[in-house]
This record gives sequence, structure tokens and C-alpha cells, in this order.
Amino acid sequence: MLNSNKIDNLFLLIQSLSKSEKRVFKLYVSRIKKNNKSKFLKLFDVMKKMNLYNEKKILEKTSISKIQLSNVKAYLYKQILTSIRNQYFKESEDIKIRELIDFSKVLYNKGLYKQSLKFLEKAKKIAKNIESNTILLELIEFEKMIESQHITRSLYSKSTELSIKSKELIEHVQCSNSLSNLSLELYGLYLKVGYARNEKDKIFIETYFRTNIPKYDLKKLSFYEKLFLYQAQVWYHYIRQDFLMCYRSSYKWIKLFKNNEKTKKITPVSYLKGYHYLLNTLFYLNHYSKFTKFLKEFEKEVQNNKVILNGNTKTLIFMYKYTNRINKHYMEGSFSEGIKKIIPSLIREFNQIFNRLDNHYIMILYYKIACLYFGSGDYRNTILYLVKIMESKEKNLRKDLQCFSRLLHLIACYESGLDENLDQKIKSTYKFFIQMDDLYIVQKKIMNKITLYIRNMF
Repeated sequence: MLNSNKIDNLFLLIQSLSKSEKRVFKLYVSRIKKNNKSKFLKLFDVMKKMNLYNEKKILEKTSISKIQLSNVKAYLYKQILTSIRNQYFKESEDIKIRELIDFSKVLYNKGLYKQSLKFLEKAKKIAKNIESNTILLELIEFEKMIESQHITRSLYSKSTELSIKSKELIEHVQCSNSLSNLSLELYGLYLKVGYARNEKDKIFIETYFRTNIPKYDLKKLSFYEKLFLYQAQVWYHYIRQDFLMCYRSSYKWIKLFKNNEKTKKITPVSYLKGYHYLLNTLFYLNHYSKFTKFLKEFEKEVQNNKVILNGNTKTLIFMYKYTNRINKHYMEGSFSEGIKKIIPSLIREFNQIFNRLDNHYIMILYYKIACLYFGSGDYRNTILYLVKIMESKEKNLRKDLQCFSRLLHLIACYESGLDENLDQKIKSTYKFFIQMDDLYIVQKKIMNKITLYIRNMF
């Protein structure tokens, strides 16, 4: 049985820590001797041993009063974050840049302009290396302000150079923002509604896409501009169910990373997402040979540590690994084999990270599992997981998935013999569709056939 209880934020953070991170945290706080007997460290020791958050147990095991608990938790939370930040400083280019900016601002406020500019120059090199135009623009703007205070003979040529660079960066940032906004808005639309239901929806999506996409020269686009462009194209074709074009855009997405190997470690989440959409479109195209080829490639990349492993990427790898393994069994028609091979390890891993999964991922996972059970003829377990989706409080999330879950639920109830009050269940499903304003043509046909079949039976 999959667990999905809500958890305290501090407890969730502590549970997400690796053994290495816990050890480093203890060393970090122990640098000050008085911390060894502190209330926040005792709280950490108690909470890291818990399987579930229990405030009563915390108060019993520590000398913290109920009134103090909130403040001690807040302090511990900040100390853990600081420790993690220090631990991963060398691995995070963004953190390095922010520290250099902080140093530069301190020196600027002291009136030490030359020293301040040296730190800015170091930060600019890192920003250029990771192609972060937004941060680079911030650095250039700060450099302009410093140069205006630090008068030299080269001020005119320097100010002209900075002005030209600033204008170029502004153009890149504006293009990047327009593309990332379009990608995000299309993704949000998909989460809310799902696929285009009819020709009217397709025309709306096409008009929206063409109206909001900025003019661009592909050859002049930076890495991130290309990435946001391909993401927007993927969602546009995905919503319209043009999976062939979606495949082409997602392939360009992955190829972009292949041609820029360093970016796999700079933005691993985008790399993983690209692989998932590539696999998903191949699944919908029913291209088994390419699907299995890219699935093996994806799993090999993960196993060989080509992608940085952290809490975020581990969650995505879990989701993408299991949803695509299940899809493979769908394509093969090996539903019973899929249950034996996948479900035990899936449930075990899910229960370890469920508190880091958002409702959209959980809903997809439940539906995938339900369909696997349905294909194997295990209707009772099918119903078990479909009910979890139907009971979701997120009524505006993936309306299409919620509607199809209710249709499959009706069929599973009938096939399993749990057909008591089936007429009432059909009426309830119709009512839900009306409330959602989400009745696809295929849903109408299925509902009409189910209703007609039930009436003939009785």
C-alpha cells in the first residue's frame, strides 16, 4: 500500500539528508563546543530517528517546552540549510557566484573599488562558463555602477564596452524569458486540462503559441534559449497530440545536452525531463525499438553518474524510471509480468520518497499502476488505485486523467462483480464530467455504451 501522509517541513528536510550530510552537519555545529549540549542539536538527534513526525515524543525526549519548539525548529532548519550550502559549495557554480557578489558588494561599500571589480571579474567568468545570462546581466549592471564611482582614463572606453554588452545581454534575457514563460504557461495549461479535446482546443493552442513565441535566429540563441524553445515546442505538440513533432522537438532537446556535456551537471533536471518526454512520445507513437533503445540509454546515464544525484534528481529518476518501465510492459502486453517485476520495488521506493512527490506525479503513478492491474485482470487492485485519484482534492489538476480514471473505475467495478449501485456510479461520473466541462468524444461514446449495456443487463 502506498503511503501519502503529510509531514512536518523540518522532519521532511532531516529525512532527506544522506548519511554524509548528517555527519557533516554534526561536525559543522560541533565546531562551537557549547552547541554539543544545545536544544536544537538534541532535537536533531531525536527527529532523525523518527519514522513519522511525533511532536509529543519530541517534547518527552528533549528539554524543549511546547512554547519553545517552534523557535528551536526554525533555528535548526536554518543551521541544516547552512551546513548543506557549505558542503556543496564546490559543486554549485551558482553558490560560488553569489558568494563572489557578496564579497564584491562588501568591498564596494568600503570604497575599495579595484578589489570589488576583481571579485566581479571572477564571478563573470563563472557566469559565462555556465551561460547564465541573467546573472551575467546583474554582474554587468553592478560593474557599471562601480565604474561610475571609480574614475580612470579608460572610463569612456570601458563604459561604452559595458553599455554594448548590457544591451546584448538584455536582448538574450528578454528572449529567454519570453520562451521560458511560454513553456511554463503551456505546461500549466496541460496540468489543468490535459490534451486538446477537440478542434476548437487545437485552434486555441495554436493561436496562443504563435502569438506568444518571440522572433528568433536559431544560430544566435544561447544554450538556455534553445532549451526553453524546445521545451515550449514539446508542450505545444504534446497538448495537440502531434506526437511525431513532439518526438522531433524532444530529440533536439536531448541532442542539445549531448552537444554540451557540461550542462548535464549544471541543469540535470532539464536533462532528465527531456529524456522522459522523448520516451513518452515514443510510447504514444508505439515505436518499441526506439523506445527500448532510449530507455536503456537513460538508465545507463543514471547508473554511470552522468547526472548529479540529489534529492531533486533522485525523485525525478524514480518517477521516470518506473513510469517508462510500466509503459514498456504496456507495449509488450506483459501486464502480469510487469506487476511481479515492478510493483514490489516501486512501492518500497515510493514509501521512502512519497513526501517529496507533488500531487501530479502521485496521480500519474496511481493511474499507471491501476492500468497495469487492469491489464492483468486484477480489478480489485485497479479500483484501489483509481479511488485514490478520484478522492484527490486537486480537482483542477489533470482533469483528463481524473475523467478517464472514473471511466476505468466503472468498467473495473462491472468486471469485478462489484456492480452494486452501478447506475448511481454512472450518474455520479456524468455529474463529474459536467462539473469539469471535460467530456471528450471518446468519453461520450464509452459512457453511452456502458449505460446501454447496463440497461440491457437489467
